[in-house]
This record gives sequence, structure tokens and C-alpha cells, in this order.
Amino acid sequence: MDESRMASTGAIGAGQPDFFEATPMALWLEDYSALHAQFECWRAEGVTDLQSWLNQDRGRLRHCADLIRIVRVNRQALSLFGARTQTDLMDRLADVLRDETFEGWADELEQLWRGHGGFHSQTVNYALDGRRLDLSLKAVILADERQPWDRVLVAMEDVTLLQEARRQAQASARDAREFFQQAPVSLWVEDFSAIRHLFDELRQQGISDFRTFLDVHPDFIERCLQEIRIIDVNDYTLKLFKAESREQLIGRIGDVFSAESRDSFAEQLIELWHGRLFHQKEVQNNTLEGDALHIHLQLSVFEGHEDDWSLVLLSLTDITARKKAEAYLEYLGKHDVLTQLKNRSYFVDELGRLQRKRTPLVSFIALDLNNLKQANDEGGHAAGDDLLRRFGEVLNKAVDQPGQAARIGGDEFVVLLPGYDEAATRKVLDNIHSLIELNNQYYGGVALSVAAGESSCRNPDALEQALKDADRSLYESKRRYYSTHERRR
Repeated sequence: MDESRMASTGAIGAGQPDFFEATPMALWLEDYSALHAQFECWRAEGVTDLQSWLNQDRGRLRHCADLIRIVRVNRQALSLFGARTQTDLMDRLADVLRDETFEGWADELEQLWRGHGGFHSQTVNYALDGRRLDLSLKAVILADERQPWDRVLVAMEDVTLLQEARRQAQASARDAREFFQQAPVSLWVEDFSAIRHLFDELRQQGISDFRTFLDVHPDFIERCLQEIRIIDVNDYTLKLFKAESREQLIGRIGDVFSAESRDSFAEQLIELWHGRLFHQKEVQNNTLEGDALHIHLQLSVFEGHEDDWSLVLLSLTDITARKKAEAYLEYLGKHDVLTQLKNRSYFVDELGRLQRKRTPLVSFIALDLNNLKQANDEGGHAAGDDLLRRFGEVLNKAVDQPGQAARIGGDEFVVLLPGYDEAATRKVLDNIHSLIELNNQYYGGVALSVAAGESSCRNPDALEQALKDADRSLYESKRRYYSTHERRR
């Protein structure tokens, strides 16, 4: 495995958290660059309909799978598949990817072919001990200037228990009660008939725009919550919400609902108002201990009770781990992991946003490390990474909101300062230099040194030109630095 690739994709240096390992969901970092090259070849050959092309020869699916290189998996992935080490898992991939695995593979390829920037799918893998794993996959292509698609982060959510529960429910109505109590998902049986009665009263009063009615009468949402009668919950529900008994949970049901819960419940009421007796939502609840729970909620009115809503089933799946993983993916999309600063993609988007908003005053500080090559030559890439990380610490301390510091290249940085005039910008730059001096007192080895250029812009249409002006000033500063440095030698 290429160690430099590992360093750039999540192997965090000393003193920094390894988000790849810390995330509570199974993650695979994979190299799809060969697949990208294959797609380009097929396009050059005139292929426009990927599905038809794959259907002509199903061996092409296997060929595409063989082009993918696994760079790294985290410990959650090893645990999920029952592997001791990554080598152990890689050596037995044929046992992991088999049977139904490739049924959804064509859809994943289609999403990539269409340029979606990733894919989302449901698939089946197998653990090394033979267990079937139903998985929900979400992949995102990480930006990289080296090769297209050479870093694809795949997050896996284990939905085996949920899928098994659904299969069991469909297979055996006879064991419904036993299944209800032992189901590995949270199940609630509730009576919504009072809500149905309230709806009928509103319709008799001539209410037709229910959403507007809720906006004007938010107290109606609370009233509907109070009118729900909880008939039963299963054992898993008590475990999920950290309740000692059904009586305790029902007695403290108000503690379960957060402000976000009430907003979601309003949307559920709107669905019911329009006759949608089966719907799904992502909601946020709380345990009785106050911990936040991200929930995938599925509501369905039992057959035979469509007229009065007296028997309603709520199925709640805990997706808290998935939400944390999604937050991590979102973080990666906006941040440079090594320095903890914003990345180039974020900087470009933010610059465009400021231009669209016609921000009247924006200043830039362009920065470039002077000694990165020296650090790499003397101590290897680890020393260079350490220098970059140190400068990230400096910028994170020196730049306050609404300013943003971003790493836009190998040793290139930009500080974006909306609303800062020349004097305020100079103050930020002086603070950066002061923090660099302080940083050098605490670290040995190659000293941290930067060249800098600054500019301010009062014309929203000239932001890119102002950035170029800061770059020119930076290059002049860098030229003076190396000119002085050479003379001292």
C-alpha cells in the first residue's frame, strides 16, 4: 500500500484525531481511478448507455469490480466482517463479495457513469464466518488533484437486523406478537383515532390549507401529540430509549420529544391530512437520559383501520451512527484533514457565494510556506506534514469568523476576510506572524516561515482580480525571502 496516499487520506499525524478510525461506522477507502479510466475508454468507443453495454456481457461487471483497489479499511469495517487485520480481509474478498453482491453493482456503476460524485445503494455482503450482511452503502468521491477517482470513501451501514426483521414480519403473521416483543428494531403500536376526529372537525369548519393552519395555530401540533394513545412498545424500544419499563417510558414521553421532533411531527400530520397512511421520516428524539437519537421513522396504519386510524404501527431504526458518518463525510468535503483548515473546494464555493451576494468589501491574504521542501528533504514527508500541520494550528488561532483560512494547494494557503479593510487585514497578517514566532519557540527542526501577500476589494465583480493581486504580492515576498536567504549562504 502507498504510504504517502495513506497520509493524505486520513492517517492523521501525532496529536491529531484519526477521524477515519474514530467514526462509528464501517469505512472503506478505495481507489477507483482504473475504473474511471475504463469508463473513459468506453466513452471513446462510443458507449452511451452503460446498462445496455453491461447487459450485453455480464462479465464486464466483474471486470469493473476487479479494477477497484482497496486502500484502507477502518477497525469498524474489520469488526463488521469479523476480520483480524486488513490483510486477512483482503485475502478473503471472494468470500465477502459473492451471490447477491453484484445485483446492485450495476446501479452503483450507473450513478458513477452519470457523474453523481458518488453512489448510494443497498447490497449484500458476507462476513468471514459466513454470516449474511445486509448493507446500506453511501460513497463519495473525494477531491484530488492527482488522479480522478483515486480516493472514494465508502460508508457502510449494517441494516441486517432491520432487513431480517422485515423479512420475518412478512413471512409469519402467526408469530406476530412474539416477533413484536423480540424484534431488533423499536416498534410502537398507537391509537391515532383522536387525531382523525380532530381532522374531521377541521374539515367541517372549512379548513383546506392544513400547512397554513399549522403555521397560524402551532398549538394544534402539541394538542395532537397529547391525543396519541400508546398501546404498546416492544422490548427493544425500552433499550433504545434507556427506559426501565413501559410505564416509565410512557410516563416520561415528553422527554423523548425534542424541538426537532415537533417539527417532524408536524410534517407527519401533514402527510396524514393528505391521506398518506404510510410514510417515512428522519426525526430526532432523546433517550430518557437526554442523549440525542437520530431515528428513521416509518408510520403505517394497520389494514382494516384506515377509516379511524385506531391502530398505527411506528417502526423506529436508530441511525445515529450513520448521521455521525455523514457528518464526517461532510467534514471531508469542506476541510483539509491534515491542517484542519477549509479546503480548496470550500474556498471556491465561498468566493462564489460572496460574489453572488455582492459583498461590498472582501480582503485576501495569500500565504506560501517557505521551507516545505527543506523539511521534506531533511526529515521526509512526515516532517513536511508536521510543518503544514503547525501552520494549520497558527491559522486556526489567528483567523476569526467571518474570516476563513483555506489550504488551496500543497503549500499554498488563502485567508478570506469579508468585511475587512486594509488596516484590519494587516492586523490579521501581523497576528499570523506573531503566532508563527511563538510556534517556532515550541517546535524544533525546520522553522515555520511564510511569504505573504494581501489585497482588498470593494468591487464584487473584481474578487478574482483581487486574489491575483494578493498572489502577485505573495510571489514578490517569496522572491525577496529566497534572495535574502541565498545571500546569507
